[in-house]
Amino acid sequence: MAKPTAFATPICIGLTVLALIGAALSIWRISPLTMMFFVLPAVGYEVYRVEGAGTKAAAWGLLAVYVAEIICLIFHVNFNIASWLELEETTISGILVPLGDITIVMPIIVAALSIALFVKTWGIYTKWLAVIIFLSSLVVIYLVDPNILQEILKSGAKDAINRL
Repeated sequence: MAKPTAFATPICIGLTVLALIGAALSIWRISPLTMMFFVLPAVGYEVYRVEGAGTKAAAWGLLAVYVAEIICLIFHVNFNIASWLELEETTISGILVPLGDITIVMPIIVAALSIALFVKTWGIYTKWLAVIIFLSSLVVIYLVDPNILQEILKSGAKDAINRL
């Protein structure tokens, strides 16, 4: 059953403005946590809006990783997942993800899941929300480790060129 769309446009506009304010404040304060809190409503609305079984699971997974990242940032949890898994990188939803500290891996997973949601959903609002979440995850990655963001962007550009 399709979700109502009467208020979806103003809600998505508001969530976009909220994300932009969050990005500006988080970059100014150098605080990834600020960005996370400003975009959490968009993540929640994405969970509400998606309808397919696969996309619903991806959205709930996105929310779980998002909340886990917030908890790790609040409590300064540092855990090197690369050492634990004995892997330097892995593929999530067809996207090569470099591994390292969990506080950098989780926003990369959020970015990968938001790409998957963008590709797999049909609705304009769920795609809109996926873009908000993806771009905000890039801000979080930049704030946690700008070098990793540069690696991800290079990897994404190479992958895009190879797909052409």
